[in-house]
Formats: sequence, structure tokens, C-alpha cells
Amino acid sequence: LSAFRQRDCCSSNMEDDISLKFHQQLLLISENLVTEDVAALKFLCTDLLHLRKLEDVKSALDIFKLLMTQEYLNAEDTFLLAELLYRIKCHSLLEKLGYTKEKVQEHLHEKGRVSPYRQMLYELSENITNEMLKEIIFLLQNRLPKRWVTLSALDLLILLEKQGLLTKDNVQILEDVCVAVSPDLLETIKCYKKAKGEKFILVKELGALPSVCSTKMHKRRCVLLSSEQEGTALFFFSFPQNMTSYKMDGPHRGFCLIINNVNFNSCQRKGSCKDAEQLERVFTWLGLDVRIYTDLTSGDITSLMQTWQHLQDHKDRNCFVCCILSHGESGAIYGTDEKLVLIRTLTSHFTARQCPQLAAKPKLFFIQACQGNKIQRPVYVDTGAQTPDLSSMQESFPLFESIPEEADFLLSMATVDGYVSFRHIEEGTWYIQALCSKLQLLVPRGEDILSILTQVNEDVARRVSPSGTKKQMPQPAYTLRRKFIFPIPTAPPPS
Repeated sequence: LSAFRQRDCCSSNMEDDISLKFHQQLLLISENLVTEDVAALKFLCTDLLHLRKLEDVKSALDIFKLLMTQEYLNAEDTFLLAELLYRIKCHSLLEKLGYTKEKVQEHLHEKGRVSPYRQMLYELSENITNEMLKEIIFLLQNRLPKRWVTLSALDLLILLEKQGLLTKDNVQILEDVCVAVSPDLLETIKCYKKAKGEKFILVKELGALPSVCSTKMHKRRCVLLSSEQEGTALFFFSFPQNMTSYKMDGPHRGFCLIINNVNFNSCQRKGSCKDAEQLERVFTWLGLDVRIYTDLTSGDITSLMQTWQHLQDHKDRNCFVCCILSHGESGAIYGTDEKLVLIRTLTSHFTARQCPQLAAKPKLFFIQACQGNKIQRPVYVDTGAQTPDLSSMQESFPLFESIPEEADFLLSMATVDGYVSFRHIEEGTWYIQALCSKLQLLVPRGEDILSILTQVNEDVARRVSPSGTKKQMPQPAYTLRRKFIFPIPTAPPPS
């Protein structure tokens, strides 16, 4: 009897440990979700939870409690929460549950609970800009309560559902307004209608479709396949990919800080002023309010970040940009007092918790600084050469340790960890000059920031020192959830 009691006690302690760890995971996830994320989760759970209970939700933890009460979520089965995080594009939080984006995608067709109808509405809301929302409300003014206060596209969709004007079997009202407002939005609705009644598999990109897809099928947004094995029709439903961009239609683009450290106790970074001047011209052309700070100590840099962290004016801006030109070491940059400041510390000032005015908005950091003292050497290869053995190379510092775990950050480094970056004493650094050049060339073409940085990588990688023995490779890391595309300026590029 004593042995049985001891065994029961051990089992109970183990269950308590699992429960505690599970609740700690939920708490950590909730702390990384901002107000917009909570609203999105509420909307996606509309078909699963009672609407009256959802109306009382104030935080992500409230939603988690409701899901657990309805037995949708527990320590043994967290897939629904993983699906919800995947739907709202908080992919960086999936690892807290032991998932990856690819693993969630793999199991969606058999375990997914969010209906195609709810997915379609959420995708629409994500891609309705402020201007579109104003136009839609104007078109629907006779059907909306006169005292209704517009908050968001999600609020509008919820109201239409409450009034019975919008259901999974009747989306005519959306079609009517989208015809006038945006053909791209209408395309999404058409895909949903065409797929209705079939088995859905929602894929992120057309390129992710199974190998049975023909080339012609990849040119269409909705692809109907006949499965000879199962004898059923499978519908692969892909929303238009040109609609997944951050909203950049606000009255003010955002602030751009440029920290230019030139004069140190033991040396001078000649050519850095050329970089700062070029960055100022380019980001002013892109519509940002540029502020330049020269020769800051480590303490000055930390104080500056704290000042901008608490700036209320961020709430009226679309994004935030910070460029730092200095010396550096692995994962850190130097102040002019030659003391290090961790890059992680700099970026952490602008998380959703520390700077709620920038929550769910893109934060871009461009760092021109060495990350060590090693020199990259050119490697000469031909198309038939074998891949060189890299096992003897030192393991690289994980760049993601320098950016917050939450979404909407971009950190673009001039070089990979452990290596130097190069600066011409008159023309400036390879990286900043390539960045400014590619922004001026590719923003007018509508390219997103990651595509532009890929071109910057290629540009810098092609450069070589006069001796022909030194190379450089920039390295971006990001937790962006959507494409970041600068609106095309009306003025010509500055140079």
C-alpha cells in the first residue's frame, strides 16, 4: 500500500510539473502578443467559442482560458493554439509550443479548426488599408448603425455578421463593396466562393503546392485537383501574395535615427560622414523624418534609445528606422568611449511591451560595424566544383540572439559574425553605399525590403579590396510577418 501511495504521489508531482510548464508557456506567449494580435485571435475563434464570452476578453490569457474550458487546448494538445499563431503570422512564437511554421502547415489539412470562411475574412481584414476602410464604410453607410464608431476592418466584419448581412453562405455584400474598392480583395472572395463545399488546404505560397501541380496550375490562384487515390476533389486555396504588406498609408512615414560615431579616443572613422549624408538623403526621400546624432558614448546611445522608446509620436507613424555607424565586436557596437553596447539591448527598447506605440509596426535596424577581426577571403569556384568542406570553420554567432523574439523586427548587419567590414576613407563603407544605391534603384520598382537586401548582398559580395584578397558579406535577420514595401516617392532619387 505504501508503494502504491508513493507511486501516486510521484505521478501527481509529474502532472503538476507538466501543468506548470504548460501555463508558463501560455504566459510567455501572451506577453508577446499585442492588442491587434488579441483582436485577431478573438476573431479567428468566433466559430469555436461563444460570442458573448469572447466579448469579455481583454487579453490573450482570457482566450487561452476559454479554449481550455472548452477542451480545445491542453498540455497534451496545443495544435489549435499553434494554428492560431500561424494564422496571425506570429511564427516566432511557435517554437514555444514545440512547432515550426512548416510543421503546422504539414498538419493543417487534418487538424486545422479555423474554417476557410474565417480565414478568408481575416485575410481580407489584414489587407484592407485605412483608405479602403473609409471607402467601404461610405458605401455601407445606409446599412450601418448611425452611432457606430469605426475601429478596424475586423470590427466592421463582426458587425456585418451580427446583422446577418454576412455569413459563410452569403458574402454578396463583400463582393459588392470590393468591386468598387479593390479588385485584389474581390479575388480573395472569388477564391473562397469557388472552393466552398470542397476540401480545403490553405497554402502560403503557390510554390508550396504538391509536385502533382502542372505549370499551368501554378499560374492560377485557385487550383482544383482530382485525386485518383482518394476519389475526392482537393482544393488548394492561395490568397493573393501581393496583399501581405505592412500598411504604409499613414499621414507620417516614421522616424529614422542615424548614429554616426566618427571620433574615438584612439582613432577616427574617416569616410563615415559620407555614409551618414547618403543615408540622410535617401531616407528623407523615402518620406522619413531623419535625425542625426554624432559621436555618442555608450551611455549616450543607451539614453538615446530610452528617449525614443517613450516618444508618443510613434503612434501616428508607420514604421521606425535606426542606422548605426560605428566600430563593433560580435553582437555589439562601440560608443566613442570605446565601451560596448549589445545590439540586443538596443533593439529591446522597441518591443511591443517597451514601446507600445510601435506595436505591430516594422522596426528596421541597419548596423554598419565590424563584428570581429577576421577577414573574409575570396574563394574561386566553377560550376562543376565540389562544395568546400566547412567543418573546420568556426561556428557563427546566431544573429537572431540580437533581435527580440517577437515579430516585426529587421536587423541588417554589414557583415557576418566574427568578421570585419570595409570602409573607404573618401567614398564610405561598401555596405552603406550599396544599401543606399539599391534603395534608390529598387524602391521605385515596388520591391520589398528583403528583396532589396538580397541585391545589397550580391553587390557587396562582388566587391573586393585593391589587393584582391579581402571580401565582405552582409547578413540580414528578421521576424517580419509581412512584406515591407516603401511607398514609391513622387520625387526622383537624390543621386
